Amino acid sequence: MDDYTIQNVIIPEKLREIEQKENVRILHCVESGSRAWGFPSPDSDFDVRFIYVRPKEYYLRLDKTRDVIEWQLDETLDINGWDLKKALVLLYSSNPTLFEWNHSPVVYKTTDEWQKISAVINRYFQEKSGLYHYFRTAQKTYAEHLQGETVRLKKYFYVLRPLLACRWILCNHCPPPMRFAELVSACLEPPMQSVINELLERKMHSDEFYKGKRIDVLNAYLESSMAEIEKKLSAIPADHPHDWETLNRIFLETVLF
Repeated sequence: MDDYTIQNVIIPEKLREIEQKENVRILHCVESGSRAWGFPSPDSDFDVRFIYVRPKEYYLRLDKTRDVIEWQLDETLDINGWDLKKALVLLYSSNPTLFEWNHSPVVYKTTDEWQKISAVINRYFQEKSGLYHYFRTAQKTYAEHLQGETVRLKKYFYVLRPLLACRWILCNHCPPPMRFAELVSACLEPPMQSVINELLERKMHSDEFYKGKRIDVLNAYLESSMAEIEKKLSAIPADHPHDWETLNRIFLETVLF
């Protein structure tokens, strides 16, 4: 099945099915993985993520209730979502996932209710928290996947993108964009851009598990970038969380709508 059919027929059908069978309203649904970042492999799956709300009675129950829907996971589709309450609690803590979903360039569905959240979401961005998230992601992926003589080439992007996101935050003090090309243009030194463009071309014509010889010049760049960012992290002031009032108001308005 071609990508156009999946994006414009299959995924919308899945969303309607979820709403009907789970008795929810989907407020916002996006692509969240390599397709949204702009560097999918030919066999990349679709990482579909959504925020949903249930009827108000659900939130007044005494027993514990699930706040995620894990709908499908196979070679083509990876579909799951978060309850609105879970999403807003995580937004208060500046969870980077919410900013990424809000800024995804591939939107399968959105609503007026989500636009109210989108209008205030950047107020809850905490710079130090975001930096630590992206830095640790890069550091962990680099240590686990890019140390051997032969490596999975896609893992370079899973280190480089969060490091460039760190550079974006340090320069712009706001959530980074989703598109990898935008991060490269704004944050990557010109001498490295040709190396990345060549690697990007190889990745987009290879399967997800394609391996190649370690790229020493890129490893050296990643190591120096991690050392530089780690040093700057310690000098960043502590974050100050925003207030709950706006999120509480939005939650009540959405649930009682």
